Amino acid sequence: MIPRTVYESEHELFRESVRKFLEAEAVPFHAQWEKDGQVDRALWNKAGEQGFLAPTIPEEYGGVGVDFRYNAIVDEEVARAGLSGIGWGLHSDIGVPYILNYGSEELKQKYMPKCVSGEVVTAIAMTEPGAGSDLQGVKTSAVLDGDEWVINGSKTFITNGQHADLVIVVAKTDPEAGAKGTSLILVEAGTPGFEKGTNLEKIGMKAQDTSELFFQDVRVPKSNLLGEEGMGFIYLMQELPQERLSVGVNAIASARSILDQTVEYVKERKAFGRSVATFQNTQFKLAELDTEVTSAQVFVDRCLELHIEGKLDVPTAAKLKLLSTDLQCKVIDECLQLHGGYGYMWEYPVARAYADARVQKIYAGTNEIMKLIIGRSLLG
Repeated sequence: MIPRTVYESEHELFRESVRKFLEAEAVPFHAQWEKDGQVDRALWNKAGEQGFLAPTIPEEYGGVGVDFRYNAIVDEEVARAGLSGIGWGLHSDIGVPYILNYGSEELKQKYMPKCVSGEVVTAIAMTEPGAGSDLQGVKTSAVLDGDEWVINGSKTFITNGQHADLVIVVAKTDPEAGAKGTSLILVEAGTPGFEKGTNLEKIGMKAQDTSELFFQDVRVPKSNLLGEEGMGFIYLMQELPQERLSVGVNAIASARSILDQTVEYVKERKAFGRSVATFQNTQFKLAELDTEVTSAQVFVDRCLELHIEGKLDVPTAAKLKLLSTDLQCKVIDECLQLHGGYGYMWEYPVARAYADARVQKIYAGTNEIMKLIIGRSLLG
């Protein structure tokens, strides 16, 4: 396997601490969390105590101020262990950065330390029942009334929806202005008129709390606006490369983990009186998959380097998201086949990974949207 030069010795020490934490605090309980439809809320506080939440947050806001490689390590270890219910990636890689990058000093002082400690779990409410990847089609409205925003609308498929203490709501503040009429506004759980729907039952990621959110005349202070009014769509576009990098990191880590487990499984599994690993078909399949995953890992690591340098552009992030999630689904499907009938049993990690992986080609912008972005970058 090609050495991963993107990480240094201190990163691997951090990885070891994350891995040990997950093996002690999450792995033994994840099957129960799948039945419960969400992880234990206390896990967030325990992770915060260890410095695993939003590590890129500067020290003045309670973080440790490291670069995104530390986020990527957490993402990789969560994926490696098959802990698809843990919504730290959404919180650390997507939700919290909006507050850090666009929030006022007052908002940062108020929320950042609690986001780092695990006291506050974030969610971002983009998707609506009638507007999936079409962020310009958002219908949720926010109207200024004196010193308050009045928010009305609904959202769906919101990760961390049940646990969320603080939601970044994508809303139209000027319905006539198209994309330029979109803004981002913070809403705390418990605000009158803000209701969380039932925990949605999904094909996979069963331990990940995913909800509908409803806003009926929800009033929040004018100061809860992130950045400038009408700049929401631009902010979303600026943050999407990091979100898609996060998805790509997760995808290849999951694919590699399942592939490695499958290599061990075929050595033990017998068919026609001999190990499945001795069949040429098995060897050829594994050789192809290992080659593709190795190649994709190099691309992931290069994109991670580019992101740290501030150079990961929208088309490159779209290529990563497209390639990595398509490959994740392909690899896990082939690995399930090599498990035979046992691969279809929920108790086997490959079965869970198969169900969990499918959504990767949908969220953070569907892979069809990724093709549009890439195609337009090529053709102008």
